[in-house]
Amino acid sequence: MSDVARKAGVSQTTASFVLSGRTDMRISEAAQTRVREAAAALGYRPNVTARSLRTRVTRTIGFVSDAITTTPFAGEVIRGALEVARAHDHLLFIVESEGSADTETALVNALVDRQVDAVVLASMYTRYITPPKDLHGRRVVLLNCLAPGFDAPSVIPDEVEAGRAAGRTLLASGHRDGVWAIGGHQAVPATPEGTFAGNERMRGLQEVLRQERAVLDGVVECEWNAEDGYRETRALLAAGRRPRALVCSTDRLSFGAYQALAEAGLTVPGDVSVVSFDDQDIASWLRPALTTLALPHYEMGRTAMELVLGGEPLGSAVHRIPMPLRERGSVAAPGR
Repeated sequence: MSDVARKAGVSQTTASFVLSGRTDMRISEAAQTRVREAAAALGYRPNVTARSLRTRVTRTIGFVSDAITTTPFAGEVIRGALEVARAHDHLLFIVESEGSADTETALVNALVDRQVDAVVLASMYTRYITPPKDLHGRRVVLLNCLAPGFDAPSVIPDEVEAGRAAGRTLLASGHRDGVWAIGGHQAVPATPEGTFAGNERMRGLQEVLRQERAVLDGVVECEWNAEDGYRETRALLAAGRRPRALVCSTDRLSFGAYQALAEAGLTVPGDVSVVSFDDQDIASWLRPALTTLALPHYEMGRTAMELVLGGEPLGSAVHRIPMPLRERGSVAAPGR
């Protein structure tokens, strides 16, 4: 700052006022121009640490996740958050706990010690959590997780409405019976991935079917991997329970179901319609391409960052982000 002031021929106080954007001082336009030109010529940048000591604002946000940064499927969460942070001239510190509560606490403490303005606490799978005690009383947004009793908003996918959309998609094509759910209410054994999402998806699906006086013929509770979809669909067919439509809890399950149906000489959607959830890359590569409800990762990341940077009191509302329907080629009118 003193170098800038010397080159511009003004006092250091005057240079400081100009470069900090103060407009309430009587500084001539000529002096302001000389200061800005001197700063540009010298490559001057303000000392952010020194400024934060005065303003108590660091323009930094901590982003703490359990496994998002190492999972390509949810990388759009990071992209959405980063875009909003950059637009607001904030820096995002991204750290990962790998699911360890002790590591999460240590990371939160490290961010607090570095005086971040706020923290986004994120989970790979929608679930209930207990935030580290050092976050109490701070500006926090929960991303893809909920913490009842903790004073912070949550941003989660609208799984219930996604379940309704899956049901409406089948009903619109004429499916009123012969509908089976593969994966069910929660992955078995229960996992962080399955417990919340499965219950909410099934709740929405069953609600819509009941409204139209249609019901599921059955629900198969199983884990949510391709081999499980293959095994359970094959078992249904072997037992003589041929479905007209399958609602699979994940695209991975749908992939396995496709293989079992093909082995049995059945086509999708000619014989069996399939609708799913998540919209992983595999969904558009299946043949026919899979109709599925997309997890809104990018929108969730943006919403969480917009909330944390909004400046308003945050409260503890739950913000449900719509899961868009990706209509492709796996649903048609019931086969004979």
